[in-house]
Amino acid sequence: MFVDEVNVILKAGNGGDGCLSFRREKFIPKGGPNGGDGGDGGHVILEGTVQLCDLQDYQFAPHAHAEDGENGKGSDQHGRNGKHKILKVPTGTVVFNSETNEMVTELTKDGEQVILLKGGKGGKGNTNFKSSVNQAPRQITPGTPGEEGRFLFVLKTIADVGLVGYPNAGKSSLTAALTKAHPRVAPYPFTTLHPNVGTIEYPEQNRRIFLADIPGLIKGANENKGLGHRFLRHIERCHLLLFLIDMAGTDSRDPIDDYAQLQTELRLYDESLLEKPSLIVANKMDVPEAAANLKKFKKHYKNKEILEISCLSQEGFPALKEKLLSVVS
Repeated sequence: MFVDEVNVILKAGNGGDGCLSFRREKFIPKGGPNGGDGGDGGHVILEGTVQLCDLQDYQFAPHAHAEDGENGKGSDQHGRNGKHKILKVPTGTVVFNSETNEMVTELTKDGEQVILLKGGKGGKGNTNFKSSVNQAPRQITPGTPGEEGRFLFVLKTIADVGLVGYPNAGKSSLTAALTKAHPRVAPYPFTTLHPNVGTIEYPEQNRRIFLADIPGLIKGANENKGLGHRFLRHIERCHLLLFLIDMAGTDSRDPIDDYAQLQTELRLYDESLLEKPSLIVANKMDVPEAAANLKKFKKHYKNKEILEISCLSQEGFPALKEKLLSVVS
């Protein structure tokens, strides 16, 4: 089960209380105060990692609490600081405050850490209040509570290339052929229900780029129909958008209308998506009807560069790989 959105309840550790204590030893009747300070509470820290692909870890364990600081002790012993709670999330995770709906932070790099909630400060022991006029202070301060809150974690896939297309356009087949990913491939719509990120290797150049096979959208996706926003938000961080068009016109579809509708859905969701570099790839060129449809398509979109491929025969794959690398580099 792929989970790209979870609600969590988090709390940082409370600070430990300061200690009220006096030195009591034989032959030293007035030893003075020796109460130690309380330890600081642990922080709640988020860490981005490429080792995770979704937020499933928090689906059934949405509560997390950092360790409280220990109370101070006599003999000037300070309480131990609470351990930080480090929560690992996939790179591309955006954090929202559930109460205000404001974005709090986002993690886009592997190993990046952000303190989401700060632990409370430890209280002061009575040793801190000793003075020339207060030889036996009985004042202490309690530890302060740690911060807490409710948050929404939303994953937005990070990839170099986002594969955009209607259901059954061949996105999963292309991803499986170009990368080491193994998306589900079947002859019916919506076989892909969540993004699959694969790696395209270029051994000779010692390079690799990441390709995201994103669930197919339908008309009205910008209004959250079909897979809706769960699809669209995963292409926001892609450097290049690859529009895969079924040039065979499967299911009586019109390739010209398909491309126009894809453009419309992206524009209505976020106009800035259309400012990204893009590439049109005509798939299923092994089908007899594809040649005539491609001719009409090129006549309608005269200034568009179009690459021709067949996922079945893998014709045109070398040229496609070279083009992807040149655009992403």
